[in-house]
Amino acid sequence: MAELRPSVPAGIDTSKPSVARMYDYYLGGKDNYEVDRAAVDRVEEAMPEIRLLAQENRAFLRRAVRYMARQGIRQFIDIGSGLPTAGNTHEIAQSIHPDARVVYVDHDPIVLAHGRALLATDGNTTVVEADMRRPADVLANPETTRLIDFDAPVGILLIAMIHFLTPAERTGVMGALHQALAPGSHVTATHVTGEGHPRAAVEKIESVYAATPTPIYFRERAEVAPFFDGFTLVEPGLVTVDAWRPDPADPAPAATRWLYGAVGRKD
Repeated sequence: MAELRPSVPAGIDTSKPSVARMYDYYLGGKDNYEVDRAAVDRVEEAMPEIRLLAQENRAFLRRAVRYMARQGIRQFIDIGSGLPTAGNTHEIAQSIHPDARVVYVDHDPIVLAHGRALLATDGNTTVVEADMRRPADVLANPETTRLIDFDAPVGILLIAMIHFLTPAERTGVMGALHQALAPGSHVTATHVTGEGHPRAAVEKIESVYAATPTPIYFRERAEVAPFFDGFTLVEPGLVTVDAWRPDPADPAPAATRWLYGAVGRKD
């Protein structure tokens, strides 16, 4: 029997791997194509822990959103949100504040197609098309300004996103976000690192992502820290994600130590 292939929505480019679709496949999702799965197979050859990494990254997201919500934050912007999966930002936030407002941001057409159908389930949740490299497009989008009051604290998520920025882009993106946020706002981010891992593995993974529209940059802790300039890091600071406020009620998978993560507060 011929293999059934998923239909390709209009506007979706399947000639190159998509970072969002690759991440979906890491998490066991089905919204991906052969080109994405082949790229993931190459990553997995260099980093056998990649699926665990994706799971611990999601576990960190859940803990970070709960932390921010418990600080009284009721509005969130999830930049580079990726395809819908279990434990989405609005589900976590609204479990603490039922009226929490969440804007999901991505520039991948497949995320927009699925996200608008699955995530925008009520008037407090929406999905917008924008690229984090152009933060003004994120912050000034009419859907963003419909839900987000920038005179009040906001929680910004950049989960597994800042490692796609060059140092020059870092200054513009993080500076614009910092400037737009009211005191009491929080920013959380995770970033891949090669520290403690074979250089050959890092180079192979970088080469796989170089074939996508979104190259990836592995950095050491000292190179990740400047992404939080202007923010006061919440304890325990910038650490591998397994060490950031582990929650026995929501256990993460075994630690891979491929990811740094932190939450920063604007005072």
